[in-house]
Amino acid sequence: MKPFAHLRRSLVLALAAAALPASMPQTAFAQAWPNNQPLTIVMTFPAGSGVDIVGRLLQESMQKTLGTSIVIEYRPGAAGNVASEYVARAKPDGHTILFGTAATHGVNAALYKKLPFDVETDFTPISTIVDVSNVLTINPSVVDVKSVRELIDLVRANPGKYNYASTGNGTGTHLAMAEFVARTGLTITHVPYKGGPDAVTSVVKGEVCCYMSQVQAMLPHYKAGKVRLLGVTTKDRVSAIAEVPTIAESGVAGFENYTWFGLFGPKNMDPVAVNKINAAVKVALETPAIRQRLIDTGNTPRWESPEQFRTTVKADRAKWAAVVKASGATVD
Repeated sequence: MKPFAHLRRSLVLALAAAALPASMPQTAFAQAWPNNQPLTIVMTFPAGSGVDIVGRLLQESMQKTLGTSIVIEYRPGAAGNVASEYVARAKPDGHTILFGTAATHGVNAALYKKLPFDVETDFTPISTIVDVSNVLTINPSVVDVKSVRELIDLVRANPGKYNYASTGNGTGTHLAMAEFVARTGLTITHVPYKGGPDAVTSVVKGEVCCYMSQVQAMLPHYKAGKVRLLGVTTKDRVSAIAEVPTIAESGVAGFENYTWFGLFGPKNMDPVAVNKINAAVKVALETPAIRQRLIDTGNTPRWESPEQFRTTVKADRAKWAAVVKASGATVD
């Protein structure tokens, strides 16, 4: 009986394998990702930064969808290059991925003469998450102005007197302000900080006059009356602060500057893991409570397939190269 039982078992397994779709990767049958191992998302900027806020909003939903725990690991520094290098050298098994931005995969390639990785070939795009607007923020105790035009006139009348914060050389907040300064012909000093929390604190405390902050990072201080918001950098107003005009409609015609957040793996990442993480992002972004929370904090949810995201990243490298050149921004 035993030989026949073994034969029946082999036949059942063979029929089951034959029933699988021809297009399904073999790893989907042989490997039940993530093998009971946690997924580590490496943050390019510190706790409390924009990427951290968005990542935390998606964390619980993605854990449920993937059936594993998600560990948030912070490796800030060098405009996201520290975290990017770490993930570029990680095993491509799907257990270590990067929470990247347009700065890490668009700006830095144009801004830095040499990087310890190739933004085009050393990463596997997984999915976009959100588009992010910046907002020109001032401390009224330092510069008591109520519009973009008033700020331009004040700084122009006092060349070299004022300074502005950023989340670091070459970051999206730096490039947005550098483009604004170049377009308006202002003379104002750049003060780079190690990340969003430090830059936010600098303007709230009045250490700098202004900061081109990500909307979500500045909302609590705006609602508390500690700062004033003059204009958003996107083409259209941001629903979370609909009362704040765009910089373009405030007198700097054609001004538009925004970034995106997205997930990347190391090159040659297991496609099964890529697709599962991408699907988990989609589920999270389609969850009404999460989607609304993202919108309420000044973000625009945007899911893309891995291939669509690859196209976005490629197009952005060309766009940001032009922005870097036009703004005159440099790594100090």
